[in-house]
Amino acid sequence: MNKFLAYLKTKTFRTNLIIAIVAVTSFILLIFFSLRYYTRHGEGVPVPKLQGLTVEEAIKSLEAQGLTYHIDSVYQMDKPPGMVVEQDPDANTNVKLNRTIYLTIITRTAPNVGFPDIFEKTFLEARAVLSNYGIKIGDTSYVSDIARDRVLQVEFRGRQVSQGDQIPKGSVISLILGDGKGASEVDLPNVIGLSLTEAIFSLKGSSLNTGTISYENVTDSTTAKVIKQFPALSDSLTKVSIGTNVDLILSNEAAVQQ
Repeated sequence: MNKFLAYLKTKTFRTNLIIAIVAVTSFILLIFFSLRYYTRHGEGVPVPKLQGLTVEEAIKSLEAQGLTYHIDSVYQMDKPPGMVVEQDPDANTNVKLNRTIYLTIITRTAPNVGFPDIFEKTFLEARAVLSNYGIKIGDTSYVSDIARDRVLQVEFRGRQVSQGDQIPKGSVISLILGDGKGASEVDLPNVIGLSLTEAIFSLKGSSLNTGTISYENVTDSTTAKVIKQFPALSDSLTKVSIGTNVDLILSNEAAVQQ
């Protein structure tokens, strides 16, 4: 122990201690300045504002700043294709050279969507469903049908669309709706040979009215049958307008061919 204490008082120990302190200090300074140089401490460039630019303009701006980029795409109907809508990091953020900037742009090609089931739905219901699928309604037209304002048919680019058909998101389709009035014409029934009660029942069932009723050579009206009707069913006349009056002639004699 005495020898060790004596050694601490020698010039050799003091020299070695100084050398050790200088070596450790030099090593620490070397590490500090090396890391400072490696990480370019305090150096960087601000990220330019890219949102609202076209993808070509954004890339040109990034390359001028010495930055790299990665591009993702989304589809939005209300934004022009190729426009930058998001960036990461945000504008004016200080970053190092060669930093990757992430861009989200509007895709130039709309994705396809399966056409939803809107058939037999009301116009308001169909509009809500189509809006959720990103499909727009263009022209609407009406055809005679008992279903009022209900979707009967859908057309896209001149062709009929069915449920599940793939069409581009954002497409404009045409709707054909029912007018709620039903068919304007109905089949004309043949009531020849029927009793008056049967003929009236048949005409009402076809949404037609009984016109003038007359009799020829009738001995018993209760057994009389229709021998003529006007208008008469023929090869050239099979349909009449709803509510048409049909005149009847009844007789106890055999029906006359019309």
